[in-house]
Amino acid sequence: MSETVTVDVVLPCLNEAEALPWVLARIPDGWRALVVDNGSTDGSAELARSLGATVVTESRRGFGAACHAGLLASEADVVCFCDCDASMDPGLLTGFVAAVAAGEADLVLGRRRPRGRGAWPAHARAGNLALARLLRRRTGLRLRDLGPMRAARREGLLGLDLSDRRSGYPLQMVVRAADAGWRVREVDVPYLPRSGKSKVTGTWRGTWQAVRDMSRVLAQPADGPADGSPAGGRTGAGASSGGAR
Repeated sequence: MSETVTVDVVLPCLNEAEALPWVLARIPDGWRALVVDNGSTDGSAELARSLGATVVTESRRGFGAACHAGLLASEADVVCFCDCDASMDPGLLTGFVAAVAAGEADLVLGRRRPRGRGAWPAHARAGNLALARLLRRRTGLRLRDLGPMRAARREGLLGLDLSDRRSGYPLQMVVRAADAGWRVREVDVPYLPRSGKSKVTGTWRGTWQAVRDMSRVLAQPADGPADGSPAGGRTGAGASSGGAR
């Protein structure tokens, strides 16, 4: 890295006690894990505390609500997001943070590459592909995935003024970043069979709800937030390699 930065990893959590030990053991040394408990009933919050994580409570249900609560609770230079279900290894975020810290990208996204049977159900993959195509039409970004694993500077993320509190949150982040001229990079990450059942894409109904939430985000006008430029004043003309316009 070209500079020393502090890093927080936001882990939205709803009944992930089974996966938490594996996930938290892979947080890089010196980084802080922010486990955002979104109403767990399986002791996830208590377990996360016992494993050394900082626990943030968000009573309003919704993936976006949990992610944004973690962002607001962060005090680090760079904020990462990762699912808390053991489907992705947060240790891989070191490369994401290095690219952001070095000024090579403003937002780094993980493109999920399934490993193992059942890692990514066909209906969830189809919905994601359709949304990626709509995103390209809306923003020009040639992304192949809208996965939840990502990293960016905290001040820049706050400047995007994200408002979605449901499944559309990850997509709204990308759309507003693109509207603000951020350089977006996409890198491959292994996608493992998750622990437990997905609350969003585990069923056709959940997938449909997520697609509907994200379609509403894509329908929003390209006005952009009041101050969505990345921290440091960069306003790149387009996305970097892996997500070029």
